Amino acid sequence: MTCEVIVDVQPKKIAIALTEDKRLVEYQEEELSASFNVGNIYLARVRKIMPGLNACFVNVGHEREAFLHYQDLGPQFNSFAKYIKQVSNDRKKLLPISKATIQPDLIKDGSIANLLQSGQEVLVQIVKEPISTKGPRLTCEITFPGRFLVLVPFTDKVHVSSKIKSSAERARLKQLISSIKPKNFGVIVRTVAEGKRVAELDSEMKVLVKRWEDTIAKAHHANDLPCLCYEETSRTVALLRDLFNPTYENIYINDLNVFEEVRTYVNLIAPECVEAVKLYKGKLPIFDNFDVTRQIKTSFGKTVSYKHGAYLIIEHTEALHVVDVNSGNRAKNPDGQEANALEVNLGAADELARQLRLRDMGGIIVVDFIDMKLAEDRQKLYERMCENMKRDRARHNILPLSKFGLMQITRQRVRPVTEVIVDETCPTCMGKGTIKSSFLFTDVLETKVDMLVNQLGVKSFTLHVHPYVAAYLNQGLISLRLKWQMKYGFGVRIMPNQRLAFLQYEFQTPDGQEIDMKTTDEMK
Repeated sequence: MTCEVIVDVQPKKIAIALTEDKRLVEYQEEELSASFNVGNIYLARVRKIMPGLNACFVNVGHEREAFLHYQDLGPQFNSFAKYIKQVSNDRKKLLPISKATIQPDLIKDGSIANLLQSGQEVLVQIVKEPISTKGPRLTCEITFPGRFLVLVPFTDKVHVSSKIKSSAERARLKQLISSIKPKNFGVIVRTVAEGKRVAELDSEMKVLVKRWEDTIAKAHHANDLPCLCYEETSRTVALLRDLFNPTYENIYINDLNVFEEVRTYVNLIAPECVEAVKLYKGKLPIFDNFDVTRQIKTSFGKTVSYKHGAYLIIEHTEALHVVDVNSGNRAKNPDGQEANALEVNLGAADELARQLRLRDMGGIIVVDFIDMKLAEDRQKLYERMCENMKRDRARHNILPLSKFGLMQITRQRVRPVTEVIVDETCPTCMGKGTIKSSFLFTDVLETKVDMLVNQLGVKSFTLHVHPYVAAYLNQGLISLRLKWQMKYGFGVRIMPNQRLAFLQYEFQTPDGQEIDMKTTDEMK
């Protein structure tokens, strides 16, 4: 299986697509101004204790206060609380963690009211981004994840991933990490550390310890709370850290700064794969070039088609996701209705597993498959779904089909579900239903070009339009594009862009910044 990552860096957002055999399986997009990412660490202040919930609300700077439950304080909370108090009281000298005293572990059935009070300073880490009307979810069990290791302050324990089956390898890793880890740090050894040399693990250990030192140094000098003490690595690097596999053939990036950042990271964790990171220099938008735009348009939305006319209907409510499987106009299987239902359901299981990863759907998912009478067919469907979900990194649980033909799935949710609007509002009439004659569209475009060149003095720019419009502008021996270039200069370039609606257009500078040329009349 060929895996590729395509990163599209735009002025206001960054989008990341993971493809397997050219088929889109994961997609993430994020505003460049977005904050409150999972993994961020804050020195914050408790705002309100809720004894009935055995929880409290903490101000981390979000419009809605973050939620911290007693169970999320972590076993090392007593050690953290004492250390943070010492750090806050002594502003002149920072107490090293190696000299801190580890306190007894927190009891599991205690009360948060006995530990925290309003106004108290706490060091917290975001474990779930703000979703819908809820603020961020917090933990006091601070961790610093790396490629091979996860660093956990204020514990001396070393845990090895249960997915490493070899007892000899588990013993080797445990002994190795115990010998190189600093005092008062615990370590979780990840699955990918299997077979790694001591130099690689020691190098990452030093990087993670440096992150802790930088974090606590910021907390030590914090004057105004909340204070962001550690910011999770960029979305691109964070995704690669969890996803990266030496079998990746290519990682294409269309921005030089992000390219250098990712190349540096890959060179750190897998020097032999650094050549897989490539800077995309093509003229077409990067997602158009790798057929990602078309797959996004066909894979998101309420209705998703798959094999031979069958389709899924996906509905999202506050409590859960509901998926309905339909055979559509599919031709009947010559072996009968039962065989037809099985074939449609197996195809639905393949597509649904992809959709869960693609949309990052979390929480409870209820799937209404087509009814099947035979128990062996229902078991076959359940096994197919379990097999498909093995490639899913998120924690999940799948139940067999119920008596009503429903399959229930729970999947870890740490950020809002990825929703891409595929229905397009007319960019000319803004949904009013009446537009100027499309025959005048090229006249409107030429007016904009003339204004840019002769009034605003912009001599070099690219006009992005729908591929059909681009084809019309380029048709003929003496095309409209050529006429414009002869009249206004060869700095005028036409670029087809699948992302745009039929009569939508964008003017961009050579470095990709949009030039706003939409008039008030067009927006009405």
